[in-house]
Amino acid sequence: MIAQSSDVILARMMSLHPKIIDLTLDRMWRLLAALGHPERNLPPVIHIAGTNGKGSTLAMLRAGLEAAGNRVHAYTSPHLVRFHERIYLAGAYIAESDLAALLDECEAANGGVPITYFEITTVAAILGFARTPADWLLLEVGLGGRLDATNVIDRPALTVITPVSYDHQQYLGETLPEIAGEKAGIIKRGVRCVVGPQEDSALAVIEAQAARLGAPLLVHGQHWNAWEERGRLVFQDENGLLDLPLPNLPGPHQIPNAGGVLAALRILGQNEAACEAAVTQARWPARMQRLRDGAFARAAPRAEIWLDGGHNPAAGVAIAATLAQMPPRRTHVICGMLNTKDVRGFLAPLVPHAARLHAVAIPNAMATLPAEATLAAALAVGLDARLGGDVATALAAIVADEPDARVLICGSLYLAGEVLREDAAV
Repeated sequence: MIAQSSDVILARMMSLHPKIIDLTLDRMWRLLAALGHPERNLPPVIHIAGTNGKGSTLAMLRAGLEAAGNRVHAYTSPHLVRFHERIYLAGAYIAESDLAALLDECEAANGGVPITYFEITTVAAILGFARTPADWLLLEVGLGGRLDATNVIDRPALTVITPVSYDHQQYLGETLPEIAGEKAGIIKRGVRCVVGPQEDSALAVIEAQAARLGAPLLVHGQHWNAWEERGRLVFQDENGLLDLPLPNLPGPHQIPNAGGVLAALRILGQNEAACEAAVTQARWPARMQRLRDGAFARAAPRAEIWLDGGHNPAAGVAIAATLAQMPPRRTHVICGMLNTKDVRGFLAPLVPHAARLHAVAIPNAMATLPAEATLAAALAVGLDARLGGDVATALAAIVADEPDARVLICGSLYLAGEVLREDAAV
């Protein structure tokens, strides 16, 4: 019998989705029990929640821990090009044969009962992590925290909460304290938690949850700090100062992200070499990623092309701050977003930095916002904007008029994935 591909099994799993979206861990517990509770046999877990910065934090932690000789698992979502990117097993993305076998086993154990795509694939990842020796597992929350499918770890080694802001309000609540309450759901009794920069109302909720559970907090601005000084990253906690190179992930928002990582690594007993590797060796595609060698760069050899998957107002602020630090250059934005996002909130910070916005739809995304709606939102916040067709068409139009333009492609990780796929095409 020929084994089915992971793509075939994943497509079939989509049909198991419950008719009503209800955030609950009941389906997770049922399937984990059917598989013998693999979540009880994991290496030490670092659980990461937050609105923005989770992925960058995970990437830097992975770089630091691996540089110190550790075998590291990592789980993240969504993927950009291939599902396999979500499951990183002890130094490499999961092999197709291993992924297909895990998915097949989970599908059989589930027995056709309703379960979400994210839940059953998270169980498959946990099963793979439990069966492969490693020193650490970096576990990124998918949505929220309290009722996220990843929140089945009784006692992680450490939790991390990156900055909390507005996103997914239809599931997490309309106010910042409500959203922070969901993120704080990963805090566990007696387990230390590193907390990145927060609004006061969000921090109050996180602190109250930690107090209820006796979980020691290490909070930005109280127990640790990080800042740029003379082209270097300076970090300070109760153990003293670190003077390191700036993060290789671009943007001023990566300074506090790196600070949270350094706080975590120091808690975990890692040395300064691991800390330096964390900030200088991290790789995280589609987060202010420069496209230099692929199809888009060949089509526009004099242009400076950047790709970012940020999609909420806080991401818009971070992108704007990154553009503000770059050398002056006329910047065109190619933007496509999902219809669940705050489009005006994302675009408003970009107004001072964008010469023009080119609105596109996201290919192969049922929930894409029509390009016309993105155009309308851009005009409403004061951007000069036009319809862009698709990304390649928009880029061609930009460089036909301005060959040396800076071009930022942004608005969605799903758009970023499509761009990376096309960029790599021969």
